[in-house]
Amino acid sequence: MKLFMRISENVPLQPYNTFGIAATARYFASFSHVEDLQALLADTRASSLPHMILGGGSNILLTQDYNGIILKNEIKGITTIREDNDYVYVKAGAGENWHGFVQHCIAANLAGLENLSLIPGNVGASPMQNIGAYGVEIKDCFHELEALHLKDQQVATFSNADCQFGYRESVFKKQYRQQFAILSVTYRLNKTPHFNTSYGAIEEELRRMGVQELSIQAISQAVINIRSSKLPDPAQIGNAGSFFKNPSIDQAKYEQLKAAFPDIVAYPLPDDHYKLAAGWLIEQCGWKGYRSGDAGVHAKQALVLVNYGHAKGNEIYALSQEIVDSVMEKFGVELEREVNII
Repeated sequence: MKLFMRISENVPLQPYNTFGIAATARYFASFSHVEDLQALLADTRASSLPHMILGGGSNILLTQDYNGIILKNEIKGITTIREDNDYVYVKAGAGENWHGFVQHCIAANLAGLENLSLIPGNVGASPMQNIGAYGVEIKDCFHELEALHLKDQQVATFSNADCQFGYRESVFKKQYRQQFAILSVTYRLNKTPHFNTSYGAIEEELRRMGVQELSIQAISQAVINIRSSKLPDPAQIGNAGSFFKNPSIDQAKYEQLKAAFPDIVAYPLPDDHYKLAAGWLIEQCGWKGYRSGDAGVHAKQALVLVNYGHAKGNEIYALSQEIVDSVMEKFGVELEREVNII
């Protein structure tokens, strides 16, 4: 089998996933330009190897070794491509660290991403799952992205509409799953901020901080403070952030649950549906702070599954299935995993 010299064999993947799961890739290579990726794909295709694009590794759970080639996206660069009276359009390489990119934009007084501070992962993952937090989603400021089709090796441009964004969803998680490698993402950022502080504990944290004049910098710091107090640092405790999506139910189901569980946490949606807080459901089933070996549920946020050191991916997956089953039994609601299972 003829492979490029830059392709390594039997590479440990523990440093490349925030869960800290010990698994091995049969082959591993990184790329920082689209031409590098095209050359690698040509080689791996000729060798009939399965391949997977890896970003920051913050939204995957490795349940087995990967018997193919991992292609790690390290495309960097942040550039302003144009601006008008209201917006600045900023393009970032998919391999840029997400939080670093958010801080770059905030330092330039460009608004829109401040509520998404401290989300782990890289820029390329942001549109894949339409990341969101504290009342803001990527689709609110997304302009377009460039992606390489992995089979025909042509670069395509996707608009906001092309991405078919939904709640933690996009076209790249459904019909185009594992068919494209995102190369860059362009965001449309506001010159004049439109503050969003009504979701979660942001207003309370701003008061605690003693903020007198609202700014995107203050909101970003408030979000950082909140996330740091609730969510474990992957560098300290392996995790992939929120493991489950918040489920949506119709009004009839909501009224049924509200009658049985008056304290249920739910948020109304525009289409007579309600979004339930998955963390609350899991906590009510007694999972918060649970631990079996090194696989567990975080003590401060039941939505986060954790690896306390040497848990295997299939142990964490088995725990997640137990949680899914118990929530279904108690509430008649099916939880869906947000993390990609490999």
